[in-house]
Amino acid sequence: MARAITVGLDGSAESAAAAEWAAREATLRDLPVRLIHVWMPVPEPMAQAPLLGAETHQHWTERVPREAAAGLGLRHPGVEVSTEQLTGTPAEALVEAAHDAELLVLGSRALSGLGGFLVGSVGQSVIARTEVPVVLVRAGEQATDEHVMDPVGIPSAATAFRPVVLGLGSPDDTVIAFAFEEARHRETALYVVQAWDTWPYAVYTIGPGFEHHEGFTRQQADALAETLRPWRQKYPDVEVVEMPRPGSAATHLIDASRDASLVVVGRRVRRNPFGTHIGAVTHAVLHHATAPVAVVAHD
Repeated sequence: MARAITVGLDGSAESAAAAEWAAREATLRDLPVRLIHVWMPVPEPMAQAPLLGAETHQHWTERVPREAAAGLGLRHPGVEVSTEQLTGTPAEALVEAAHDAELLVLGSRALSGLGGFLVGSVGQSVIARTEVPVVLVRAGEQATDEHVMDPVGIPSAATAFRPVVLGLGSPDDTVIAFAFEEARHRETALYVVQAWDTWPYAVYTIGPGFEHHEGFTRQQADALAETLRPWRQKYPDVEVVEMPRPGSAATHLIDASRDASLVVVGRRVRRNPFGTHIGAVTHAVLHHATAPVAVVAHD
């Protein structure tokens, strides 16, 4: 049986956007969607309350995935959708559910008054503890956001996909393969961003400031081309745009996300059971990229 694209659902706008994204991804991959809703049992004192008893609370929690599945079935008739209700803490339940998932999709909400998005403690904990790729989708994400404008400048889901953007830190086959597959599914280009710190490789100019050492810049570009050479051969139908850049990797990726259908970043697996470290670049991209972000764990 094919592994499903699993969605963490809690009835919020951001989790609804995640479910819609998962259904669109399932169409591209020909996979089923599994909606996971975590039910936390009502504490005993609350269970005795006349307006919020245990049965009433469970009724509403069962209604969330049921209605979400019905809606996805109407909008995406070719996608098989199932629901599952789990009990316990959301982070623990989602990490467990991810073990037999192809992808885990979660929502992130806008930060009020700030230019960014909030990845809550549950999302960060799940990302840090699962080795399955996790995709974060912002509330309000639409299918048209992933596609280029039509010829007269109107948003459309019938046009070509925007490119997939890969943030390439330490080159890892798992992360690179995921990005190429996503570009292939979308029949779009793959933009590969690799950045480096400028200060050790800058030289004084005659005027004020610094300029980047041309020899080192050329060396970085050659190394990136060599890393991607076998992948170009494996995926000849995927157009690859190499983007070696001096400066902040997070800044370049956030800028590139504005015209992307998906941003792919890696996360080194840390088998320490304590903490929720996901890396500084990945953390920044999750909070500020405007496109969905896929975090792929690697050794």
